[in-house]
Amino acid sequence: MLIKKPEDIKPSEITPRELYMNRRQFILAASATALSAATVLNGIDSPFSSSPAIAGQKLNNVRKSSFSATEKQNSFKDITNYNNFYELGTDKTDPAENAKYLTTRPWTVSVEGEVKKAKTYDIDDLIKIAPLEERIYRMRCVEAWSMVIPWVGFPLSSLVKLAEPTGNAKFIHFVTLQDPKRLPGQKYAVLDWPYVEGLRMDEAMHPLTILSVGLYGEVLPAQNGAPIRLVVPWKYGFKGIKSIVRIRFVEKQPPTSWNISAPQEYGFYSNVNPEVDHPRWSQATERRIGEFFRRKTLMFNGYGEQVADLYRGMDLKKYY
Repeated sequence: MLIKKPEDIKPSEITPRELYMNRRQFILAASATALSAATVLNGIDSPFSSSPAIAGQKLNNVRKSSFSATEKQNSFKDITNYNNFYELGTDKTDPAENAKYLTTRPWTVSVEGEVKKAKTYDIDDLIKIAPLEERIYRMRCVEAWSMVIPWVGFPLSSLVKLAEPTGNAKFIHFVTLQDPKRLPGQKYAVLDWPYVEGLRMDEAMHPLTILSVGLYGEVLPAQNGAPIRLVVPWKYGFKGIKSIVRIRFVEKQPPTSWNISAPQEYGFYSNVNPEVDHPRWSQATERRIGEFFRRKTLMFNGYGEQVADLYRGMDLKKYY
C-alpha cells in the first residue's frame, strides 16, 4: 500500500476545512442559534458557542492542563490530514476526504453493563459532565510515526464515577458507531466491524486517560474521531477508539479489534514498548511527522513516571 508522507502531499490534494464541515450540520447549527441564545439566558454553561456542534467551531471555557507536554505541537494540517481511521478509509488521506459523510448530530453514547447508574447520554449533555481541558499529548502510532497533539476533553474517570461501577466491573469495553453510510470504510471487510476496544479499570481511571471532543480549541473534526474518542497517551494510537457510541463496564477482558484481526501483532494492552518490535518492523525509533530525522522511542511514550506502576510485576513482552 502506498503511503504518502505529509511533505509529499500537494496543497491541491488537501481537503479544505469547509468541505469536511458537513453541509447538513452547518445548516442545523445555523438554525439552532436561537436555541443557543436561550441556553445562555437560562444560565447553562455550554462548551459550544452554538448547538449542535460542527467541526471548526470554537469550544468555550477550555482550561489549560498541567498534564500537557511542552514539545512543539504538530500543525492542524498535519493532525487532520494524516490519519488512521479505517472506518473512513485505509490510506492516510482518506479520513479527511470522507469526513463529510460522518454526521455527528444527533448522537448518543450508552453507558451500560456492571454499573449502578446506566444511562444513555445525548452527546451535548455528556460533554458537560466535567470541565473541558486542553491536554497536549505525545501520540505514537504502531507504524512508528508520532505527533504532538493539543486535544480538548475531560478525564474518563469523571464518567466512570458518574456511572458508579459495581464490584464486578474490571474492564471497560468501547464500541464505535456502525453505519456504512456515515462511515464508508465499513463497506469493506478490513476489520470485523464495529471497531471495539478496551481498558482495564485502573487504566481507565488514570488521570492521563481522557475522552476527547476537540482539537486545537475547536470541535473535534470527523477524521479525528468526532464527536467523542478515547485518548490514552502511553499506548499506541490504535487503542484510541473513535466515534464512540457505547461504553460498557464488564467483568472479563473484552475483545479488541486489532487483537481479533492479528493477535500475533496486537495485544490487549498495547503499551508503547520500544523493546518489543512489531513482527514486521522495529519500534526502537519513530519519525515525528514534520521532522526529517528519526528519534528514539520512549518507554510508555515518555509517560513511564506516571503509569509504570500500573504494570508492576507484569511481563511486558508477554502482555504486549
